[in-house]
Amino acid sequence: MRLHWHRRDLRATDNAGLAAASPSDPVVPVFVFDRAVLDHAAPPRVAFMLDALDSLRAWYRERGSDLVVAEGDPREVVPDLAAEYGAETVTWGKDYSGLARERDAAVRRSLDDAGVSREAVQNAVLHEPGEITTNDGDPYSVFTYFGRKWHDREKAAPYDAPDADALAAVEGDDLPTLADLGFDDPEADVPTAGTGAARSLLDDFLDEDVYRYDERRDYPADECTSQLSPHLKFGTVGIREVYERTEAAADGVGGDRRESVREFQSQLAWREFYAQVLFAYPSVVTSNYKSYENPIDWENDGDLLQAWKDGETGYPIVDAGMRQLREEAYVHNRVRMIVASFLTKDLLVDWRYGYEWFREKLVDHDTANDNGGWQWAASTGTDAQPYFRIFNPMTQGEDYDPDAEYIKRYVPELRDTDPEVIHDWNECSLTQRRNAAPDYPDPVVDHGERRERALAMFERARGDD
Repeated sequence: MRLHWHRRDLRATDNAGLAAASPSDPVVPVFVFDRAVLDHAAPPRVAFMLDALDSLRAWYRERGSDLVVAEGDPREVVPDLAAEYGAETVTWGKDYSGLARERDAAVRRSLDDAGVSREAVQNAVLHEPGEITTNDGDPYSVFTYFGRKWHDREKAAPYDAPDADALAAVEGDDLPTLADLGFDDPEADVPTAGTGAARSLLDDFLDEDVYRYDERRDYPADECTSQLSPHLKFGTVGIREVYERTEAAADGVGGDRRESVREFQSQLAWREFYAQVLFAYPSVVTSNYKSYENPIDWENDGDLLQAWKDGETGYPIVDAGMRQLREEAYVHNRVRMIVASFLTKDLLVDWRYGYEWFREKLVDHDTANDNGGWQWAASTGTDAQPYFRIFNPMTQGEDYDPDAEYIKRYVPELRDTDPEVIHDWNECSLTQRRNAAPDYPDPVVDHGERRERALAMFERARGDD
């Protein structure tokens, strides 16, 4: 008998931990609600996770097994479950954050003390940290070089799901509710979880959108993205399966269509780039990756931060993104960059406040990805946006949402406003604004003036003044 401890691999197919199960060595699937992890969670992600667990449990029950659910400290719970079911081996998927690595080391010690063997398998990435390095064996700090090697490396094929006779005939308890776990209902409408939902999204994306991804992915109104990010976060679909499907989509096509598929694959590579950064430098969760000679003098105005959170900054593309976050627990990737740049470079608020807000509100929050994105925008991270390149939020809105279709979807006060007025909102007179959209706020800051203050702030940090 063996145990597989599900964590960020809430699926049966393409799961290396389940692949070794057989009729002579059946597997007991378990999930542990770990309070140390839940302390860093938020309602959207917990709601999505519970839905994914319900779907996974149904898959097991259809095959005469069940998902065993427990709550507590994994150092105690996992060895106890191994003893209860007579398991000689425990498997789990590797995770790369500092918290996860400390937890897993403690569980290994507990299992060693109990005389139970264990194996951590690769389930979350195609190339785990330490596999792609510089010639000196160091982790990459520039994505371009990492990405080239990532594309060139052979990728493992996905694993088949275990047969029913390789699953132990066990009975699990009911799943807890959000309230049982101490969480309120999420403010946003959380998408459907589970492998079926993930595959449906993947099918739709690969049918056509993947071939225009390179050209249209930055235009939020087009919705030309896979929407797979929460599924990759929780592992309701396997990364090996996703990559194999994209390779199949690239077969038989050439030119721009093939390059577009490769661009989507590069986004998978970015996930793994940031995973290896987090693995090598776990302190980046709370500290700048890039050091400056002096501290950055963030202003951290609480009223401006709240206006940003509420989508009430008077910068339409920013407000649309922040309202999408509240409504859907999701923000389009281009808009994530815009709102992050605006918070750090226009409002001069420390990136950590933005990161924490995203952690609270996003259904797809991933420590490595989100931290990497925020530090990129703040010019403090690996391969970061140079401090002197500051997004103009009005230009970004005009370039990527020219008809203001995305803006109007999330900012109802502007639905009857001409796109030209929307994209010139910061230049309009007070009278023009009141006539065009009386309920929409005036800009909370002047972009030109704040840009100069941001440049001066970073030059002081660099010791240039």
